[in-house]
Amino acid sequence: MEPRKFCRKNMKVLIISYACTAIAIIFDQVTKSLAAAFLRGRDAFAIIPGVFELRYLENDSAAFSLDPVSLIKRAFDITYFDTHPAAFLAAKMTFLTVLTLVVVFLLVLLYNHVQWERRFLPLNLIILGLIAGAIGNMIDRLARRYVIDFFYFRLINFPIFNVADIYVTVSAVALIIYVIFFYREEDFARIFPPRDKNKKIDGEDGGEDS
Repeated sequence: MEPRKFCRKNMKVLIISYACTAIAIIFDQVTKSLAAAFLRGRDAFAIIPGVFELRYLENDSAAFSLDPVSLIKRAFDITYFDTHPAAFLAAKMTFLTVLTLVVVFLLVLLYNHVQWERRFLPLNLIILGLIAGAIGNMIDRLARRYVIDFFYFRLINFPIFNVADIYVTVSAVALIIYVIFFYREEDFARIFPPRDKNKKIDGEDGGEDS
């Protein structure tokens, strides 16, 4: 069986990909600015009464109000933060920002490595969605020291979230589905070839799709 092409991303593809990611991030930031302008200090605005509404929240934790730093604080009984709330907030923002930077760095490396072909298009889009969502919330933490959330499913009392959270959640769910039901072992072997086969794969047709 003839080996399949190893299609690397060329500069044009990378520029377009990250430009689209930047647009997604800008959209997230615009929606948060609108939420701050029209929802802050006001009662929730019902889109579907009793089901879905817009409710302003300044979230100093992670996505969906998860707070890993508080878990660490309780696990190690760090009492200093009890009397120094400003230091506790700074620790949370620093931890989440550093964690986000590491995750985004790894995702960028992965995106640049995954082949540019139809079979891996969903995976490429998933990675870009994760990058956009992570950076969108990181910008809030750096600029405001909190993340603006405003979507609220009142019917099920779901944690208030934002557009960046949607990027991350949809991408994560899609990743799980594709890994379980779509991609096979041979696909991952092509993305992460065994060390002794690198030379062979690099020697295959390195044609670049535009």
